[in-house]
Amino acid sequence: MPEKIDKRLRALQFRDRLSQAMRHAGLTQSALARDVGVDRSTISQLLGDEGARLPNAHVVGACAAALGVSADWLLSLSDRPESAADLLQASLSLTEAARALVDERIYDWHREAAGYKIRHVPAALPDMLKTRAMLEWEYAPHLGRTADQAIGASEDRLTWMRRSQSDYEIALPLYELENFARATGYYAGIPADLRRDQIDRFLILSEQLYPRLRIYLFDSRRLYSAPVTIFGPLLCVFYAGGHYVAFRDRDRIETFTSHFDHLVREATTTARALPDHLRHLREQII
Repeated sequence: MPEKIDKRLRALQFRDRLSQAMRHAGLTQSALARDVGVDRSTISQLLGDEGARLPNAHVVGACAAALGVSADWLLSLSDRPESAADLLQASLSLTEAARALVDERIYDWHREAAGYKIRHVPAALPDMLKTRAMLEWEYAPHLGRTADQAIGASEDRLTWMRRSQSDYEIALPLYELENFARATGYYAGIPADLRRDQIDRFLILSEQLYPRLRIYLFDSRRLYSAPVTIFGPLLCVFYAGGHYVAFRDRDRIETFTSHFDHLVREATTTARALPDHLRHLREQII
């Protein structure tokens, strides 16, 4: 809630902010008057009046539009000079996503969040933990030669994880690994040898990189999560199948961080228990 301030102080701040916005926009009093549709003397009065009187809403709104700032900022109702549309654009973005997570933008997000904990709910098994054979099986039919890019992007992110100071938490639905081990659903048709090698890789990496990499399995009959990655306090990115929806405002990031932490607290299989679970699944592959 905006702080209540004296009318005279609000009027003084209006004059100061109007003058500041004009300097930033490079507009003279005459130019602003033309854009707003008033006499130059009106703008001169707005800037020079020492009283507590504020202009009417129409003039404030027209000045804000001409100067590219928000009316709330001019009136000291907000500390952000951006318009509502600019604030929304800065806090929310929609970008196209490839079939495989080969976009350089993903790598940029990881590097931006270096040193912060990264929380990840993947759309399937995590790409960075897959074997080359698994990536080829999954992406080659859709991407052709671009599958090599998916493999390179996966290896880059694994290398980044090994070298960075970021902790990495992954939450997976329990059924994802079970379907993979049994070659059912999305994973139907995967040869047994490929499945064994993939689980062996999960085992090696989950033990080798623990505790900086922690993988939890949650029961999707009790909990649900869309594919999402939370880059520390900086960014929250949803994968919508063809596009990324990215948020940068603090409240939403905190909301989805709490959601992820709930997945971890309620996990059926913890990071410490994951290797035993993987070995059990491997024994069932025939």
